[in-house]
Amino acid sequence: MTHTQTHDPSASIYRVDRFVVPEAARAEFLSKIQLTHGLLRTLPGFRQDMILEKPAEDGALTVMTLVEWESAQAIENARAAVAALHAEVGFDARATMARLGITAELGSYTPVSI
Repeated sequence: MTHTQTHDPSASIYRVDRFVVPEAARAEFLSKIQLTHGLLRTLPGFRQDMILEKPAEDGALTVMTLVEWESAQAIENARAAVAALHAEVGFDARATMARLGITAELGSYTPVSI
């Protein structure tokens, strides 16, 4: 069976980030997600978001964040706005994740028509 896959350039772009979070780090990590997503929800081009979690191995959790954007430009603008917010509040995401033992897989995805 063959599928034809195409991408519509006017389609939404989805930012999907997956984190493995030790249980002891959950509250602090989710507070940072709340801060960041509070900003994202106010930005032009934002369509919707979801924060999901499930148990992982060894008492950790898998946390997934999904944000739908109207365009690649909206994502770029959001990155700049998030960087400014994090600088303003003194939040270093990489250092915090290293300190808390959180691993991440980050990416942007586009819909596929099949």
